[in-house]
Amino acid sequence: MVDVDTPQGSPETGEKKPDNTTRIAAVWATAVAVPVMLIVGLVAFLVVSPDPEADPAPVASGPIAVPGTAVEVAAPTLTERSKRVCLAVTSQLPTQVRNLPARKVSAGPEQNAAFGEPPITLSCGVAQPTMCATVDDTSGTCVPLVTDVLLMNRVCWYSAESAGQTTFTTLDREVPVQVVVPTSYDNRAQWANEFSDILVETDKSITAGVPSGCKP
Repeated sequence: MVDVDTPQGSPETGEKKPDNTTRIAAVWATAVAVPVMLIVGLVAFLVVSPDPEADPAPVASGPIAVPGTAVEVAAPTLTERSKRVCLAVTSQLPTQVRNLPARKVSAGPEQNAAFGEPPITLSCGVAQPTMCATVDDTSGTCVPLVTDVLLMNRVCWYSAESAGQTTFTTLDREVPVQVVVPTSYDNRAQWANEFSDILVETDKSITAGVPSGCKP
């Protein structure tokens, strides 16, 4: 017969046997504490971690500041057909090319446009480039026979370097278009190419007198 008032241990050593009630309580306490810690940690993560959808960082390619003054451009007299084509071209130009806002031009907004600072300019209705008659023609008034042409997005461009700028002129459009890009811009041909798709839609292609390199 066991005396319930007597401690459950060895009479020789006085060592107590494990208390089942205490052990069960400890197990329950651990089982409850672990999920609570996980929940607290998850809440802290959600509070501290930024939401990628909220408050996005400013985009580095935002519009740059440009002067309010008009960009000086020439506006030669155009034929009625050229006027219609050029108006179709300029009416489709965007208000911003990459991060370069459109600017006012000094003359002929129906045939000229400018973007950014220093300005990249587009002029519609310029003189049609002609191929040089001989390989050794260095007059600068014609397209050298040995020059490389740029076929970009179905538009063929001829590029010419000069002081502080690169001039790109179409070789395969009904009404020639010229884009002038200052040398301060990297990858200047790609800036001219920004307008290729618009020219395909508004300024039909020609084949007469077009260099063989312009053909896909």
